[in-house]
Amino acid sequence: MSGTLQLTHMSTSAQRKEARRVILSSYLGSTIEFYDFLLYATAAAVAFPKVFFAGTDPWVGVVAAYATFAAGYVARPLGGIIFGHFGDRLGRKGMLIVSMAVMGIASTLIGFIPGANVIGPWGAVILVLLRVLQGIAVGGEWGGAALMALEHSDPKRRGFAASFVNAGAPSGAVLGTVVMGIFSALPQDAFLAWGWRVPFLLSFGLLLVGMFVRVRISESPIFSAAVAAEASKGAGQRAPKAPLLAVLRRPKALVFIMLAGAAGFGLQVVLPTFSVTYAVSKGAPQQGVLYAFAAASAISIAFVLLGGRISDRLGRRPVMVVGLVLFVAYLFPMFGLLGSGNVWLVLLAFTVALILHSTLYGPLAAFVSEQFGTTSRYTGAALGYQLATLIGAGFTPGIVASLYKDSGESIGAVVAFLAVMSIVSAVFILLTRESKDNDLTTVR
Repeated sequence: MSGTLQLTHMSTSAQRKEARRVILSSYLGSTIEFYDFLLYATAAAVAFPKVFFAGTDPWVGVVAAYATFAAGYVARPLGGIIFGHFGDRLGRKGMLIVSMAVMGIASTLIGFIPGANVIGPWGAVILVLLRVLQGIAVGGEWGGAALMALEHSDPKRRGFAASFVNAGAPSGAVLGTVVMGIFSALPQDAFLAWGWRVPFLLSFGLLLVGMFVRVRISESPIFSAAVAAEASKGAGQRAPKAPLLAVLRRPKALVFIMLAGAAGFGLQVVLPTFSVTYAVSKGAPQQGVLYAFAAASAISIAFVLLGGRISDRLGRRPVMVVGLVLFVAYLFPMFGLLGSGNVWLVLLAFTVALILHSTLYGPLAAFVSEQFGTTSRYTGAALGYQLATLIGAGFTPGIVASLYKDSGESIGAVVAFLAVMSIVSAVFILLTRESKDNDLTTVR
């Protein structure tokens, strides 16, 4: 707690400086974590079907690769529970360090897995196991990073502060897609033999950078104040030792958050997986498509932050609903551009899609985290967010690929599925209470 005691005795200007450092740390850590996690998505689109599922029909291999991708999303709620429990009892900072270590090691090991031509189906088994570890790690990472940014920031700028954590997702996507794009320029045999592995092996270097950043920040002052308040209470007044019990006592918040956030993740994950595969299948060059997605992701970073900032003024719910509605209206034009075979039109498709998605994604970190009390906030926010990723993103690439294949490669079935998911989420966003003016110091 020494970092916390230091923080409480800082001047106002020093506290603001520390808040900026914590927010930057959350952004950089989230970028590194999502580099690892989303790199897998790109590899699942361009390498894994041929490396681990060789000899199958091309679209069957794609569906199988997306199934291993889903394993990470299945594991994310478990990571939210595990890291949330200890994050609510012991502190946010330590859990962020552990989650980053697990992610970096798992990602590095993926680069060493032999292909199907060497160890047969065991390669896919090992891939799934390491993907599960990735999921557990990112399930714990997001909640801690979001809460550190949120709980250090000015109450009137919480949406903006927390949006830096979600800005780590497109930043990580840029980094991962550019690196994978560079190696995809290799001859196909070389790329499939070793080229795709290098971006995963680079994860170890990023892990060292992330650790250096993480160990230098202070613990959340709101969390520390809540711990002190709990310690001063009588035994009968204290919060439950298991934060999960406190969250499950109010299941409505958890269920609403899960369903409200699902479409945002579904739409997000379709872009680096099915959409990349679709554009390449329609004649666009693979490397060009990867670079187009990376460029669009880079542009979207500013819009994620803008979405969070606007939500500080207008509220989380209206900004998120508008983003969902506009994205659904754009689905058919987007796939038209992706199917053109022209890299510049593919770039336009990804750019517009990610800008619209940013309107939804920017406020999401604050919207989720503000629904829970301090001593169960890590658990509630992490679990709710990760359940939303599970039902929204975990199986979506496989579902849309199967719908596309089974419908005779008609994009209408894909659009219908994504539209229905979006309508459900919009309804639950509107049913969830507005949170921008919530008092985060309240322990409930």
